Amino acid sequence: MTQTVETTCPYCGVGCGVLATVDADINAGGKVSISGNPQHPANLGRLCSKGSALGETVDLDGRLLHPEIHGERASWDEALDHVAHGFKQVIEQHGPDAVAFYVSGQLLTEDYYVANKLIKGYIGTANIDTNSRLCMSSSVVGHKRAFGADTVPCSYEDLERAKLIVLVGSNTAWCHPVLYQRIVQAKKDNPDLLIAVIDPRQTATCDLADIHLPIRSGSDATLFNGLLAYLAHDGEINQAYVAQYVEGFEQALSAAQDSSGDLDDVALRCGIELDTLKNFYRLFARTERVITVYSQGINQSSSGSDKVNAIINCHLATGRIGRPGMGPFSFTGQPNAMGGREVGGLANMLAAHMDIENADHRQLVQTFWDSPTLADKPGRKAVDMFNAIADGKIKALWVMATNPVVSMPDADAIKAALKQCELVVVSDCIRNTDTAQLAHVKLPATGWAEKDGTVTNSERRISRQRAFLPAAGEAKGDWWIICQVAKRMGYNGFDYQHPFEIFNEHAALSAYENEGQRDFNIGALGKRDLASYNALQPIQWPVTPERPNGSARMFSDGRYFTPSQKARMLAITPRTPVNAPNNDFPLILNSGRIRDQWHTMTRTGKAARLSEHSPEPYIAIHPEDAARFRIREDQLVSVFSRWGEMIGRARFDQGLRRGDVFAPMHWNEQFASCGRVGAVVNPETDPYSGQPELKHTPVRIAPFDSAWHGFILSRRKLHLHGIRYWARATGNGFYRYELAGDQKENDLPAWVRSYLCSSDNDVKWVELLDKGAHTYRGVRMTGARLESCIFIAPDHALPPRNWLASLFEKEALTQDEKRALLTGKPPAGEIDTGRIVCACFNVGENTILDAIDKHGLKTADEIGKCLNAGTNCGSCVPELKALLQR
Repeated sequence: MTQTVETTCPYCGVGCGVLATVDADINAGGKVSISGNPQHPANLGRLCSKGSALGETVDLDGRLLHPEIHGERASWDEALDHVAHGFKQVIEQHGPDAVAFYVSGQLLTEDYYVANKLIKGYIGTANIDTNSRLCMSSSVVGHKRAFGADTVPCSYEDLERAKLIVLVGSNTAWCHPVLYQRIVQAKKDNPDLLIAVIDPRQTATCDLADIHLPIRSGSDATLFNGLLAYLAHDGEINQAYVAQYVEGFEQALSAAQDSSGDLDDVALRCGIELDTLKNFYRLFARTERVITVYSQGINQSSSGSDKVNAIINCHLATGRIGRPGMGPFSFTGQPNAMGGREVGGLANMLAAHMDIENADHRQLVQTFWDSPTLADKPGRKAVDMFNAIADGKIKALWVMATNPVVSMPDADAIKAALKQCELVVVSDCIRNTDTAQLAHVKLPATGWAEKDGTVTNSERRISRQRAFLPAAGEAKGDWWIICQVAKRMGYNGFDYQHPFEIFNEHAALSAYENEGQRDFNIGALGKRDLASYNALQPIQWPVTPERPNGSARMFSDGRYFTPSQKARMLAITPRTPVNAPNNDFPLILNSGRIRDQWHTMTRTGKAARLSEHSPEPYIAIHPEDAARFRIREDQLVSVFSRWGEMIGRARFDQGLRRGDVFAPMHWNEQFASCGRVGAVVNPETDPYSGQPELKHTPVRIAPFDSAWHGFILSRRKLHLHGIRYWARATGNGFYRYELAGDQKENDLPAWVRSYLCSSDNDVKWVELLDKGAHTYRGVRMTGARLESCIFIAPDHALPPRNWLASLFEKEALTQDEKRALLTGKPPAGEIDTGRIVCACFNVGENTILDAIDKHGLKTADEIGKCLNAGTNCGSCVPELKALLQR
């Protein structure tokens, strides 16, 4: 007997509906099966590789199962009392601004709501900020300046109704794969749909593009200012719309004309061909239904807010907003970044999209909460918050569901700050994140499969996240933990028994004294009992008595949320990034996500198929830059900035601009010895949004020197020490370790055995030390079963891992396989599937090439029909096309 529960994916801001089917014997080794919910309007049944692998991440390995104080197990009463007493003591001695919460877009809206209520309405400080600050706070500023409120105007269905989709600073194919597939399908259904991609990198998203503008890093505002000036010169301004619904047009246009110059100047400053620029401008000017999708390439900048407004200016000037198939559209990064915005989870906001600097709003919220106080000024934004910890101004910090020691810029400084903080509390579902290791108190929170509440996606759609597994160990919901601490601090107003009671209060506050002057209103969803809360179906806010079925898009009536009810265009003067390349740091580092991993890998790192495509940290570099710095492909390299160092594998990428490098953000100290890109990243922030400059860090790069390189495949998780470089990836029944070190070759057998030996019976070693070739190979068998193997050489030229990895799925090896082990190559007649290309269906490169050759396949669709590769999330389709060309 099985049970299927409708819930929501915990990864990106797409907000995909998920069907989780649970075996009745789940506690006896049964499985969780995951599929897309075909009835959910966000994804219509599709899931990406990460979402498809969710069932492989819900085990208890690495879970925090009980409270801990200073590393020792404690009861909930002891831990909660310790936290409450610690915070009260700091407040009594140093005031409320000496405490802070750092929260997360991984929290549910109900969790977020009570955290915000506690710190702003009861403790009396606005020192609560979120990792969403790193994701979309520039978009919040842009929306509020232009629209008077943090309102996303568009809906996903607008992607299907557009005639031109402009993707700016968004590798949608990898970062929002399900939405990318909606765009792919829209283009198939409507061949007239055109796609423009604006990105310094030629990413997988460019596979769909009709035009690609590989602009210089940081030049987005120049590009869109130039577009505004072009639209005016070409007579494409919607004068009637501007006159009736927009203010600030003349000032914005004047600034755009002054800063952009002629088209030659814009092309030169953006670093693109003049014809490419003209073609893009003509497309935008002559196409009525234009959607401009922007994401982290815009937001994560020291001038991100201005870039957002430069984009919005072009839509307001042409009246391309509030109607089907058009508008500026921010794709958010996290599953509940939007829900966090709704409840005031940022340091400069109040609940229900109200403003902390607005005295009327403060009075309204305090009256509704009946709270003893209310913060009357913005708190410290993320980077400033950790600086204040380092300076001793913040003495107690509560981190919820996030890992800032990995994800924050200048991450080594974050680690140093937490080490000296008087009280660090971490509530998380994972016990040993980089951040949790610095905590004085650890509080076990429920994981995704155990959480119950709501989330809001990028199109303002509220969905239920429903628990389908019991809480692990002693884990509790974040809302419960926060409320228990609040009550122990002596505060009333936190006596909730279930998340639906919090949701009802949240909905009621959104409608409280709201006569249409505030955008966020879900009053019609309130007053729910448990049954109706459980039955809540996905719906887009606002949800009011006038709009009981929700609202697909905003501003269709031309009415905005400014005092004049008109939209504002802003005068934008493009600013160059604060830290420019120089002789010491001649390259620009761009950090971001990759296809199959999520944030700091605490969840996706468990799934074997998600580790195959990129099993270790890497640095993408253009081949000409690699030659300049004497770097060979697949060589280990070090990347240095003013702030720190990371080590990764060099990957050549012709799609990068010369002078740019790219590194993924995901690796932490549990998965790599020196793979945290956050340690390198520039901590400069946007002066309005506080969002860090995560896309533009001056760096230098150099080969990483070591005496030897190697890898280990082992059924056991190893605890490596004394090795200069290591990176761990999860395989199917084994762990993969990539290594580089300084031990002398004569010491290698003893060194290897110190890691791989155990007290198991029936153990047999087979090993080969070739002093002339400076290589070592060793295999450890338990009976006829492969337990581990190691290969070491003087450079990175080592056997492929895939065939050896496949042997760990077997309980007994054949004699031919045993004889071939030390060669690292399959015996005659066996096939090495090669590097995994399609993570959804675990299809390897060699399998694909063999099928292309054997069946004469000509297209990616034909590969899909033959092997299934590329038929789920589609993220690997560009690689399939590259293999066809090869």
